[in-house]
Amino acid sequence: VHELMGWHCPNCQDAEFASGEGGRYVAALEALRERARERDAKQLARVRKQLKLTQQEAARLTGGGKNAFSRYERGLAKPMPAVVNLFRLLERHPDLLAELQH
Repeated sequence: VHELMGWHCPNCQDAEFASGEGGRYVAALEALRERARERDAKQLARVRKQLKLTQQEAARLTGGGKNAFSRYERGLAKPMPAVVNLFRLLERHPDLLAELQH
């Protein structure tokens, strides 16, 4: 957060915000989380489509319920980091999909 007002202890890394700055900090963190959620949702949808998987097939592959991927791709549910990491790997190594489907 740019120009956040307050005090920061260089020894213990503790911080104390000036009046009103805590709210700005929380809002900035929430915006960052939302951008990450949107990025993950778009990436999951893109990779799933590249792999020619339906949402149900992708959910089955990752152990989720039949509507899990729909919720992930719409940003309504946060996927486990393992799901995001798996699809990042499959994007780079699509040949591994056949091994996972056995």
